[in-house]
Amino acid sequence: MELLTQDEYKSIAANLDFATGAFIDGGYRPAISGETFTSVNPATGTPLAEIAACGAADVDLAVTKAREAFDDGRWSRIHPGARKDVLIRLCKLMTRNARELAVMENLDSGKTIFDCETVDIPEAINCIKWHAELTDKIYDQVAPASDDHIAMVLREPIGVVGLVLPWNFPLLMLAWKIGPALAAGCSVVVKPAMETSLTALRLAELASEAGLPRGVLNVLPGGGAEVGEPIGRHMDIDMVSFTGSTTTGKRFLGYSGESNAKEVVLEMGGKNPAIVMEDAENLDRVAQHVVNGAFWNMGENCSATSRLIVHRDVKADLLARIEAHARAWNVGDPLDPETRVGALVSKAHYDKVCGYLDKAENILFGGTAEGGFVSPTVVEVANNTHQLAREEIFGPVLSVIEVASFDEAVAVANDTVYGLCASLFTANAKRAIRGARALRAGTVTVNSFGEGDSATPFGGYKQSGFGGRDNGVHAHDQYTQLKTIWIDLADDADEAVS
Repeated sequence: MELLTQDEYKSIAANLDFATGAFIDGGYRPAISGETFTSVNPATGTPLAEIAACGAADVDLAVTKAREAFDDGRWSRIHPGARKDVLIRLCKLMTRNARELAVMENLDSGKTIFDCETVDIPEAINCIKWHAELTDKIYDQVAPASDDHIAMVLREPIGVVGLVLPWNFPLLMLAWKIGPALAAGCSVVVKPAMETSLTALRLAELASEAGLPRGVLNVLPGGGAEVGEPIGRHMDIDMVSFTGSTTTGKRFLGYSGESNAKEVVLEMGGKNPAIVMEDAENLDRVAQHVVNGAFWNMGENCSATSRLIVHRDVKADLLARIEAHARAWNVGDPLDPETRVGALVSKAHYDKVCGYLDKAENILFGGTAEGGFVSPTVVEVANNTHQLAREEIFGPVLSVIEVASFDEAVAVANDTVYGLCASLFTANAKRAIRGARALRAGTVTVNSFGEGDSATPFGGYKQSGFGGRDNGVHAHDQYTQLKTIWIDLADDADEAVS
């Protein structure tokens, strides 16, 4: 999609009409309490809309409607091809309204319009389309059995699922979850992040327009205690998929154990290493990947490259190249298509990131913070025990750690409670494979930064993940149950003789 000018984007922004009610049973409605909260543009501090602040009563209502929709089969029992058709129509409507969605996402989150237009919205559409096309292509199985039996193994939708979203990729993370959940035939209750509810509410309307039956997709804006916890504790929700911080994610395991033992899938934090060895080829290209991994989306990314573990022989050369590339990541108005670094999502998060900058003892580059914006920052730390090397900052801050050998680099990379992503840069093929196997992370990229694509599972080891994976065929596993049907074919006479 060709980018517009800053003035053209501002014109679109000035004429947007935001949905403000919860979306339950096919339509918008105020919160039962009548309460609202203010959605704010983090780049300007300007209020955008007063959004329904849902609570436990709204969760009960949405779950009731979702259960009715699931049990009567209006979505769960229709032909998989029919579900596919609806989801494809949704993708077409999202494409038709892509620019509106991009600007809405930009205003709500502080993300750059460049990223919204070129990454977030296209990838969200592609994700739903990918899972839609898979809907009628996942086969059930027949297990080996005797001549007197047939053993069928069926996938069935798990039921009503709660989807709890983060604020860093509002529409894309929604797509990661509703794509496989709706393809499987589930009914869903979505809690978008309080900071970024607007595109989820708009997508619900587009899904209804595409033909998704009422009650199948419900969106409840509101706080974690008011909406997230009631979803986690609800006795009639069969499964919860959560993306967000490790601290919050762990709570859902407790909610499950204290309620109906619902299944829980967690995609949580990361402190992701990029290892650069002395034999890495084309350090200029390596620097580009490291800069992109560290500063893309203002570093508000669970898979962000936040630790650079670099061999001492190439450290100085690489850091000079990183600084040169980082200078191109300009901070500015997120609606300007030339801007690469926008605003952090909220004042509270901005203050948190600034608190980490105050603890930096050796800032090599950047370190400027003002009015909700933080510039790309490179910090050298003495070793992996430093707070900036161990805690997830979730901002545009790269911590540099020097090592003297390959084995030391892998050991430092694995010395973390997290295990989401890792990168390894080396020209030695054996070392690359050995390193990729040794790194304790759900996704390991070699000579690049990335997360894979819609076809590859995404999730983490250790405290970065639990219970399943987003993306790929594997994402469908979390939204389905396996059922064995055992059929006895033996004749009654034969059975009597035996």
